[in-house]
Amino acid sequence: MNEENNQKKDKTPIDFPKLFADIWKYKKLYYKVLPITFVVSAILMLSIPNVYKCEVMLAPELTRASSSNSLLALANSFGMRLGTGTGGGEALFPTLYPDLINSVDFKVSLFQVPVTIEGDEEEGIPDRTMSYYDYLKNEQKRTWWSTAISGTKKWLISLIKEELPQDSTVNPFRLTKEQTNIVKAIGKKVGCDVDENTLAITITVLDQNPLICATIADTVKTRLQNFITDYRTSKARVDLEYNQKLYQESKARYDKARQRYAEFVDGNQDLILQTVRQRQTDLENEMQLQYNAYTTVAAQLQAAEARVQEERPAFTTLQSATVPIKKAGPARAKWCLVFLFLAFCITTAYVFHKEDDLLPLLGLS
Repeated sequence: MNEENNQKKDKTPIDFPKLFADIWKYKKLYYKVLPITFVVSAILMLSIPNVYKCEVMLAPELTRASSSNSLLALANSFGMRLGTGTGGGEALFPTLYPDLINSVDFKVSLFQVPVTIEGDEEEGIPDRTMSYYDYLKNEQKRTWWSTAISGTKKWLISLIKEELPQDSTVNPFRLTKEQTNIVKAIGKKVGCDVDENTLAITITVLDQNPLICATIADTVKTRLQNFITDYRTSKARVDLEYNQKLYQESKARYDKARQRYAEFVDGNQDLILQTVRQRQTDLENEMQLQYNAYTTVAAQLQAAEARVQEERPAFTTLQSATVPIKKAGPARAKWCLVFLFLAFCITTAYVFHKEDDLLPLLGLS
């Protein structure tokens, strides 16, 4: 019983009237801290440039219809990747598309994409067209503190060593420092996500310019489609090139055999010697043999052409690229409220500490 009474004595109830009185006592401090916090947070948030977001959604055709597709789809819905339904399976599964877009080679291929910054007809400012590389290098708005830090860093580096001129050529195997920074910037702006269940591809692009945001999103979609198409039809196109070569060779042999047969018949019409007839028969048989080979190869060529078309994947565009109207960020009002809330909490903690209210609240007294 004595222990229970001691525990009840130790549990001192929180004196809320005293806490509110202490806060009211320091109301002038709140009148100073909160407006200053609001002004500082507003200045910081207004320094951050607007960002626009554009999304493109695709649904790729994975395989041709087969009797096992239903079982594979059922297994895929439970997260098990048993294959794609083709004979040997497909190496480039849609879940690898984000890694493809995130590769250095893919990002470097976007360097020379032409983008346009719209001008103002009323003020006589014309449109400007440049490469995506030059746009990211020269046209990006930055916060004042990042500009100051970058300028200070360059100034310190210039004092230590002389800055060498950058090579303008692009070699993905060995990028320059400037090119590496552009690749990192593209990695932050361009993203790809694949739904694990439906395998729908979502391409997301963030940029400060809404028109360029939509342009890059459409370009990434097109290049991803072209890459997948080239990959899926690569073997069929190799077979097609081989069959085209065989077709040209067999056609040349057939034309040559037909020419020899025609010349021999024209030159020996009046002769009835058995050797002449035998030679004519041999040439006719050779011509027929070359003709049979020619027709066989021609049929194989048509089949190879049909195979390329059959292997070409189909894409259904669920959502096309559209120039965004509303900005995606930053959420300035929300962040200002967050800063005000933090300032209020920190100030209140300081007030409670001054009035010796903090330890009882923590149960340490």
